[in-house]
Amino acid sequence: MKYSKIPVARNVVSLCVSKNIKHVVISPGSRNAPLTIGFTHHPEINAYSIVDERCAAFVALGMAQQLQQPVALVCSSGSALLNYYPAISEAFYSDIPLVVISADRPIERIDIGDGQTIRQKNVYENHILYSANLYSELVLESEAIDKKLQQKQWEAQKHNEREINLALNKAIEEKGPVHINVPFYEPLYDTVENIEVNPIEIFPEITKRHYSKEELLPYAEIWNKAKRKMVIVGAAQPNVVEQKFLEKLAKDDSVIVFTETTSNLHHDEFFTRIDTIIGPIEKDENMQELFEALRPDILLTFGGMIVSKKIKAFLRNYNPKHHWHVDSKKAYNTFFCLNKHFETSVNDFFTDFFPLTTKMDSDYGEFWKNIRAKRQVRHDAYMDEIPYSDLKAMQLLVPKVPDHYIMQLANSSTIRYAQLFKWNPSLRIFCNRGTSGIDGSISTAAGSAMASEDPVLMVTGDLSFFYDSNALWNKYLPANFRIIILNNSGGGIFRILPGNKNSEQFDTFFETVHDLKAEQLAKMYNFEYDSASSEIEISHSLSTFFEASERPKILEIFTPRKVNDKVLLEYFSYMK
Repeated sequence: MKYSKIPVARNVVSLCVSKNIKHVVISPGSRNAPLTIGFTHHPEINAYSIVDERCAAFVALGMAQQLQQPVALVCSSGSALLNYYPAISEAFYSDIPLVVISADRPIERIDIGDGQTIRQKNVYENHILYSANLYSELVLESEAIDKKLQQKQWEAQKHNEREINLALNKAIEEKGPVHINVPFYEPLYDTVENIEVNPIEIFPEITKRHYSKEELLPYAEIWNKAKRKMVIVGAAQPNVVEQKFLEKLAKDDSVIVFTETTSNLHHDEFFTRIDTIIGPIEKDENMQELFEALRPDILLTFGGMIVSKKIKAFLRNYNPKHHWHVDSKKAYNTFFCLNKHFETSVNDFFTDFFPLTTKMDSDYGEFWKNIRAKRQVRHDAYMDEIPYSDLKAMQLLVPKVPDHYIMQLANSSTIRYAQLFKWNPSLRIFCNRGTSGIDGSISTAAGSAMASEDPVLMVTGDLSFFYDSNALWNKYLPANFRIIILNNSGGGIFRILPGNKNSEQFDTFFETVHDLKAEQLAKMYNFEYDSASSEIEISHSLSTFFEASERPKILEIFTPRKVNDKVLLEYFSYMK
């Protein structure tokens, strides 16, 4: 096996392997050659070459999201690692373990006019769990090396080994991004074979926090007295909560559970579509009375980011007496009333907490379940009468997605449309809601497809697709990868917002109107392509879209630009 001649490069590779990192996404460069040589020659590493660093980072994010273990990124020096930043921030807020390994120039080459050289030390400091800034290691051939120099080299090596360990352990322990910056002297391409590599290894420490009965009893007493308890689940991995705990919540009449499309949590008694409850209340003449009836005494939250702006606005205006969040890592004060963070896993919390609780007689759950049933009738009626639009296209898609697909949803209007429907519970649904950006959704889906044996469907708007179309510049995409584009010729979500929508400035600088189509991109990247522009055409295309094929597929659905906003805005009025 070939190794780089530079010790620090060998140690980076060796420690990644020892900590079970098996997937490394590499963007071509010269300064990172010692790392590229080591990773691509190692038999336990699956290496992928992705040219565009921004895409590469989101591809790695999609892989780590599915694998639930760290995936490494390797790039050259200079602006290369800055292109990773959008994915780094997404990983930071979505708790996804990414390991960025950037090559660098030696410190004395910084800010003297060398090419591809920037200040890389701590470059991600606001959105990183750990930054390991390694020392350069000279490779000297002479046997008559000064003992002082030998000592300095040994000290540098030990510093580097420790920093690599600490960074990798942090990614494993806290599930988030870390950065290892490795400066290299030239020559960069020299190799050695059959050399022994034995860096110091520091093992990660993953501890579980359990709360004692005495610690939980005051909160259990509050819970047992409360007649209105609301549970909200944000973005979460599938099967994050044991079924027995879901059953206990479902059988308590004083509890209502709101889940989102990205919660991946299912029970017939849960409220899967938050906005169909909140949105119509905003339009109701008895709005204040209804919101007071919905206001919980206790709000219990777990999971990641919440999509619904409506539930955020409601709870900020109608604060519960108590807001408790359960998460082993962090708790956001999303509703400005957080007063307890249980620093443990959801299952461990419920294991310790539920034995201390009793059921409370209440009409809270039944009252809102009756409203939910009425809203479902109105939802079905509205869907039957709406014209051809984005919402109609989504309605046609929902029942057609086969069982056990992994779904990736783009941000903006796509995720919001998806929130209005009840999806097949066998699906695993994801969206980059850490920062909710337009960038990287297609690349994330590509990474998911590369890391999973199950097929992946990406549903996206046109701007998100074209913005990240370099994601298709990827030779690793499986034939069962599917993309559906809702092309409404611009940023349709901006038509929902207040303001003058009939001006040249709006068309150009907000909605960004265009007449682009994905057909030529599909041809260039060897995707099967189909398009649809009506309900009949969508139904016809979907009848074969998920069938097995030798190439991945794109279905582009064209919808009328100036109809979609009206259809969505009138939805909540109709639901009332």
